[in-house]
Amino acid sequence: MDRSLRAARVATYVYFVLCGTLMGTWVIHIPAIEEHVGINHATLGGLLVLLGLGAFIGMQVVGPLTDRLGPHIVVPAGGILCGATLVLPGLAQDPWTLAGALLVFGFCNGCLDVSMNAHAVHVEKAYGRPVMSGFHATFSVGGVLAALFGAGAASASLNPAAGMAAVGAVGIVIALASARALLPAAPAVEGPGSGSAEEPGASPTVKRRSAKGRVWLLAVLALMVMLCEGAANDWSALHLMDILGAPAGTAAFAYGLFAAAMTIGRLLADRFVARFGSMAVLRHGAATATVGITLVALGPWMWAAFTGWALFGLGLSGCVPQLFSAAGHADPSAAGANVSRVAGLGYVGMLAGPAVIGWLTHFVALNHAFVLLSLLCATTAVGARVLRTGSDRTRESEPVAGNH
Repeated sequence: MDRSLRAARVATYVYFVLCGTLMGTWVIHIPAIEEHVGINHATLGGLLVLLGLGAFIGMQVVGPLTDRLGPHIVVPAGGILCGATLVLPGLAQDPWTLAGALLVFGFCNGCLDVSMNAHAVHVEKAYGRPVMSGFHATFSVGGVLAALFGAGAASASLNPAAGMAAVGAVGIVIALASARALLPAAPAVEGPGSGSAEEPGASPTVKRRSAKGRVWLLAVLALMVMLCEGAANDWSALHLMDILGAPAGTAAFAYGLFAAAMTIGRLLADRFVARFGSMAVLRHGAATATVGITLVALGPWMWAAFTGWALFGLGLSGCVPQLFSAAGHADPSAAGANVSRVAGLGYVGMLAGPAVIGWLTHFVALNHAFVLLSLLCATTAVGARVLRTGSDRTRESEPVAGNH
């Protein structure tokens, strides 16, 4: 294995950890910033929409830019900008300045998110085997690092601005130091199982049109999957408290199990993709998530809820990485633009998930509102066929060939 390729993979891990750490640092400072600015939960909820809006815009802008300039330029720039703007929410003095800070930070975070995923596609392509899920697992590691830093900052009585500035400065140094190891452009190697589902004899125009249509199907699936993930982030603990009467300390384990199962699943998913193919991982993962959230929605016991949330996280764990990977491989020359479409629509789903479930609770109980998530996961399992590639067809034909 080429040492430069191994270095590029390590650098990609670093950027995923960096992105998770920067976003996690903002998250752990939300209560302190909310108190400092003097706003209530409802106002904060409205301002968080601006964070999502900024990220969505950043994703759409930087996707084509990554294809044009190369990830070795755009990824470090995204990391530097994201680190530099992290301090802005901590400096906000009123709702208006916080709104502007969140819009700018969200934009820069979206730039880093899409560009590093586009580079991850190039690394996976050069490796010739699945590695995308491992990158997404390290994003969660960044969240853990942010939580550890938050505990240390609290014990040192650092105010939000000082703590966020410190993390941002370290982030800028890391982004600069890791830049040299990145791949300059998409490699010419075609990795197994990562190619387009199109026939090799099709004309370039037909292939591009087919790839674009396929990418939008992937984006719709990403919206459904990430809507489910967003709903779990905000409603898992509340479900145990409101429906099953669990104390707050016990209820927190619902999200803990979901997050832990998702991280473990992503650490293992690449091996399953290499063995069974991305379509199988998406299909069976979504089916597992369907079983898990249905158990949560209909199970009247605490153990059923814990089991359900764990299965939900495990099932969803490999879904998003496969959708991002397929989008990037659909047309390697436009990997950034395609990943931005899938990530952008998926991000809309993540933001909409908590709101959609909250709206449904006006009509049904919280656990019954989760039936919508069951339907979305089941639909994703059916739609997994969009990931079917030539290697999947070969894999499906092997048992038949063995009978002759």
